[in-house]
Amino acid sequence: MIDHTGILVSDFAKSKAFYLQALAPIGYTLLLELPAAVTGHTDVAGFGEAPKPDFWISRGAPNKPPIHIAFRATSRAMVDAFYQAAMAAGGADNGPPGLRPHYHPNYYGAFVLDPDGHNIEAVCHDAA
Repeated sequence: MIDHTGILVSDFAKSKAFYLQALAPIGYTLLLELPAAVTGHTDVAGFGEAPKPDFWISRGAPNKPPIHIAFRATSRAMVDAFYQAAMAAGGADNGPPGLRPHYHPNYYGAFVLDPDGHNIEAVCHDAA
């Protein structure tokens, strides 16, 4: 089981704002933020469901190639809400909400590119 993961972002404030808005519909909030003075190297922000952040952004040169991160949603409505919120936050469409039966019959996902081009997905595996 993966405990946590993260990405590097070029504009920390812009990406933090993007993820605050984009991940809210799936229940993620900003749980911890640490400045470079504390970490010893860069600013970081941790998102997740309380009490523990499991997705981190760090100020730096963005990962090349961009990363793909998929967040599990508990309903298709949450996937739809994620997509709308991410687009409103400045994301770029990389695949609107819908079934992806080539993965499995109930795979319902949406894909958005974040400000640095990382492919961010919300996915629900349950039947409608």
